[in-house]
Amino acid sequence: MEQSYHCENEKELIALGELLGRLLRPKDVIALEGDLGAGKTTFTKGIAKGLDIERVVNSPTFTIVKEYHGRVPLYHMDVYRLEDSDEDLGFDEYFYGEGVTVVEWAHLVEEYLPPERLTIHIQYEGSGGRKLVFIPTGQRYYELCEELHHERASH
Repeated sequence: MEQSYHCENEKELIALGELLGRLLRPKDVIALEGDLGAGKTTFTKGIAKGLDIERVVNSPTFTIVKEYHGRVPLYHMDVYRLEDSDEDLGFDEYFYGEGVTVVEWAHLVEEYLPPERLTIHIQYEGSGGRKLVFIPTGQRYYELCEELHHERASH
């Protein structure tokens, strides 16, 4: 059950991320896909806001993983630089840990990802807008998408 959302600007992208962030629980894994500059980190800023994280979230491009602490810890990964690496950076500690994990360029570490997760494709649309396609895998993520849909409809 795919769901699509349209965001006209960065403010709406952050707001949708925040709404999702409020619904997330420990051990949730969000796999983000999209071209360079599509808005993966911007969307993650919204998720962090929804997790009551006050620190500024920016791309972990040079560190692979950044940790932020709020209502639930956020593990923000950018695995773009791991494309040709077979290195396991202890992903299980994050995916099955006490926080929420957001993985940018997730397809590059597909073999390490949990089988159940929420994959979100972010695509450019004309005049700066974005289309987000949510693809849940597993019961938890189907329910999460339903919850998000109802929350968004009531705002």
